[in-house]
Amino acid sequence: MQNENALALPMAASSDDLGDFSAPAPLGGMDLGGDFGGSDLGMGGGALDMPAMGGGGLPAAKSKLSGKAKAAIVVRLLLNEGADIPLESLPDDLQIELTQQMGRMGLIDRDTLHEVAGEFAEMLDNVGLSFPNGLAGALSAMEGKISRQTASRLRKEAGVRQFGDPWERLRALPPEDLAELAEAESTEVAAVLLSKLDTTKAAQMLIHLPGPVARRITYAVSQTAAVTPDTVDRIGLSLAAQIEARPEVAFDETPGQRMGAILTQAAAGKRDEVLTALDEEDEEFAGDVRKSIFTYALIAQRVSPVDVPKIARVLAQQDLVTAIAFSTGEEDVETSEFMLANMSSRMANNIREEVSERGKVKRSVGETAMSNIVNALRELVNSGEVELRSAEDEEEE
Repeated sequence: MQNENALALPMAASSDDLGDFSAPAPLGGMDLGGDFGGSDLGMGGGALDMPAMGGGGLPAAKSKLSGKAKAAIVVRLLLNEGADIPLESLPDDLQIELTQQMGRMGLIDRDTLHEVAGEFAEMLDNVGLSFPNGLAGALSAMEGKISRQTASRLRKEAGVRQFGDPWERLRALPPEDLAELAEAESTEVAAVLLSKLDTTKAAQMLIHLPGPVARRITYAVSQTAAVTPDTVDRIGLSLAAQIEARPEVAFDETPGQRMGAILTQAAAGKRDEVLTALDEEDEEFAGDVRKSIFTYALIAQRVSPVDVPKIARVLAQQDLVTAIAFSTGEEDVETSEFMLANMSSRMANNIREEVSERGKVKRSVGETAMSNIVNALRELVNSGEVELRSAEDEEEE
């Protein structure tokens, strides 16, 4: 009968590696017979570094176990306790050696088990700071802190994999970028991409795809049952590499958005003059610019009625009075009436009285007041307090 005070490991014919304790590594982790030094044993999804004990460590175990044997004991103990140890994060050769070591071991008595577990716990208590494992881990930790060019050069020079988990990189992309990737790839690859996204992001990606393309991809998902993990990993690496290969651009906004923001602040006469010239030079670019221009006249079309009080609270009433008194064009008048109709009755009546007493407003003064209103609205939009309706929403209504 087996001793009930023992930990059973898989039996084997020999136990060649149950020799003397190996000296713990200085900082890399529990000595695993040389080849395991500096590796991680993860528990609960995180890295479990095993640094050397200080000078006052426990005495060597009576069984004189090697570092590999002690690592096997710790892993088996954690598995017996139901711990989720992501051993797959270890390099393949270390996974093989650990498995082979466990296959060579038999029974461990309880005293030895307690001694190894105590040594392991004390090592963890002495951990003050944990660094990423190898250059690949260091580059992942430094992502966003060093330039993309430097990170790419270091990865190439060291020959390390460009991405730890490429799907994490892909899941962080906006849905329109994912849709662009999917449309450029084969239907089968796009189906794998769709399957690896969370449901919300996948639905958003489909919205940005043409109808026939979206239907082909969704049908192709039914053909992905036999896709292997290696294939999914290779697809992820290929797609992530395409994203990383895109040239870094100096501006976040498109040319049309930048020009539209500039013309929004320009005087109406100059804005019309520039747009007319753009129509003659590049009609498509002029269209993009017009979509990005936001003027006082567009407030009635793009702002929700419930947001008008928010705008009125941050504006100087004199700007509202001046803008409304200056309104002459049909769209400007429509915006003025929209603003008055959706603010408090008391404020609206006060503004109407001041407008009736104001008289004629100079163009420069009126345009400045309208510009102040638009700028205040944009600040509310940027802070998230107000959300503008899109031109597409207007067309649907």
